[in-house]
Amino acid sequence: MRLTIWCILLLNVVLVACGSGNTEEVKLVSAERVLPIETGKDVLINYTDSGSTKAKVKAPLLERYATEDKNYTEMRKGISVEFLNKNGTIESFLKAKYAIRYDREKRMVARNDVVVLNTAGDTLRTEELIWEEATQRVHSDKFVRITTKTEIIMGDGFESDITFKNPKIYKIRGIVNLK
Repeated sequence: MRLTIWCILLLNVVLVACGSGNTEEVKLVSAERVLPIETGKDVLINYTDSGSTKAKVKAPLLERYATEDKNYTEMRKGISVEFLNKNGTIESFLKAKYAIRYDREKRMVARNDVVVLNTAGDTLRTEELIWEEATQRVHSDKFVRITTKTEIIMGDGFESDITFKNPKIYKIRGIVNLK
């Protein structure tokens, strides 16, 4: 009988000791962490279509992830992209501090101090820009500031082809004439 009582007491002590731990630590330890399937440093990626290079993407750090729901490539330390014409000449240039490419959708989202320059000298600044690879279009619904040789245009959202020569600015907030 005494042995049974001691066993029950010992079992209670063990259960109380196990149950008094921090549940957040338990969740943290048992949480499934998604790790990259590929990691690269100082990476150069050439995007081609029908044998011609359409864009060159450079990233100091690139991490590819693959899960059941989605495949994506994350560039947490920034990117620079050169968009090329059919002759291989640079038409426009994009730079951002962060980017993520959704592989299945063929869409890249650039964020944080996004700057786009074209050969005419026009500059776009925004906090987020989306590049739709299939249509070769870029767009944003965030605040944009476009500086040309003659004016500064500010608005909420824009859309353009990747050459950034004829952008459409939405919800224009103001235009400053530089001449």
